[in-house]
Amino acid sequence: MDLFAIDDTQRLRREDAAARLRDLADALARSNSVEFERAGKRITVQVPDEVDLKVEVEIGDESELEIELTW
Repeated sequence: MDLFAIDDTQRLRREDAAARLRDLADALARSNSVEFERAGKRITVQVPDEVDLKVEVEIGDESELEIELTW
């Protein structure tokens, strides 16, 4: 299988980042797929009914909150 990867970092206001996360959460709750569009290309990702959720927090000079879904 070919690998399709999107690695996109944007600086957003905290409220805007929360809105993006809500949009993703709403899409996951509504159906078994989510869509992403970058550089004019659209991909639909099929998500099964059960996933593994990983939450990682690192606090230091530069803090990080990482949320990962795998299946």
